[in-house]
Amino acid sequence: MSLDAAGRVRSWTLDHSRPKYVPPSGAVDAHCHVFGPADRFPFSAKAKYQPQDAGPNQLFALRDRLGFARNVIVQASCHGTDNAATLDAIARSGGMARGVAVVDPAISEDELLAMHDGGIRGIRFNFLKRLVDDAPKDRFLQVAARLPAGWHVVVYFEADILVELRPFLDAIHVPLVIDHMGRSDVTQGPHGADMRAFRALIEARDDIHFKVTCPDRLDPAGPPWDDFARAVAPLVSDYPDRALWGTDWPHPNMQHAIPDDGALVDMIPRIAPSAALQRALLIDNPMRLYWAD
Repeated sequence: MSLDAAGRVRSWTLDHSRPKYVPPSGAVDAHCHVFGPADRFPFSAKAKYQPQDAGPNQLFALRDRLGFARNVIVQASCHGTDNAATLDAIARSGGMARGVAVVDPAISEDELLAMHDGGIRGIRFNFLKRLVDDAPKDRFLQVAARLPAGWHVVVYFEADILVELRPFLDAIHVPLVIDHMGRSDVTQGPHGADMRAFRALIEARDDIHFKVTCPDRLDPAGPPWDDFARAVAPLVSDYPDRALWGTDWPHPNMQHAIPDDGALVDMIPRIAPSAALQRALLIDNPMRLYWAD
């Protein structure tokens, strides 16, 4: 684990491999983050981790090296509900980034509209107890009902609470995006209990997208993440217009098992083997969600 002088952790590699897979022109990294820089954008007092700076210049340089054209920047939990770092990165992207915010449910309509003008197209609800202290479902539903037109809700949860969350998810009347497939246990295979429950959620409505991301988090066997590939490829094949992909750079809380970004990119053709599936995953689906206006 790499620590700086202030004791802040680095969760990304400084020397990733060059991927063998070349994404199609216009490909979108639809799940990534920025940290700081902390001297301009301090971390939340409630932050569960203190990362080293990983700002927009680093993110966009990685995007270019990996062969992507655009980013969807998801507000990192270490910044709480202050979205200034995410909005700054979007502003520096030259129109090539959009974002997902984390907001106080009491946020005003004017603030939401200002975020829309700044490139935000959704808000995120996080139910991972190790990352957030409070997830007030009633207040989340209230703010979800006040979102600008065209926005969606991103939800991050672990598979063991999906049944408990279903009434809450069903009560959200805007499109949903599920982070990391609800952290389904990929070691169970494509027909395991977690994946069956996740498919039941997807089948319940046609406006749910999901991110086929983070083999490094979900496959305990480690690279080359064969269990992840076996479990996830059928999901992409069966729901080609619902799937999104992203690096998750700079890999929050992965400082003890930092993934190789090049290897993550090389997972794409294993879960989306045809050119048509790759185009849907990397271009059509994220562009429809984030650049429709």
